[in-house]
Amino acid sequence: MYPAEIVIPMKEELTENGFSELLTPADVEGAISAQGTTLVMINSVCGCSAGTARPGVLMAVGNTAKKPDLITTSFAGFDIDAVKKIREHLMPYPPSSPAIALFKDGKLVHYIERHNIEGRSAQMIAENLIGAFDQYCN
Repeated sequence: MYPAEIVIPMKEELTENGFSELLTPADVEGAISAQGTTLVMINSVCGCSAGTARPGVLMAVGNTAKKPDLITTSFAGFDIDAVKKIREHLMPYPPSSPAIALFKDGKLVHYIERHNIEGRSAQMIAENLIGAFDQYCN
């Protein structure tokens, strides 16, 4: 598990911008099973998370008319049980962090894995997500 003093500032980059934390398996089940759309950002300490994933997801939710009903986050290597539960909902995809998932009425409808984040700009990630929001969100 990563030390809190490293993780907390990375968590706050999202929570200070309206993301709710999924800290337990029960939190995950409640958010993902909710009616409507739920965005889940699996946060991480890696450079692609800091350089493009977090900025891209923030850019997306801040620059679109259609947004998920819930915007949430959990931290890989820190919120261990919550991330494990999220990954159950992401099957058959292998574990990936960072990763960004969009659920609608409890079903995974859009997923961006780490290999789709690495080497991409924050703008590209935001455009990808905004396209998904346009398709699945009200």
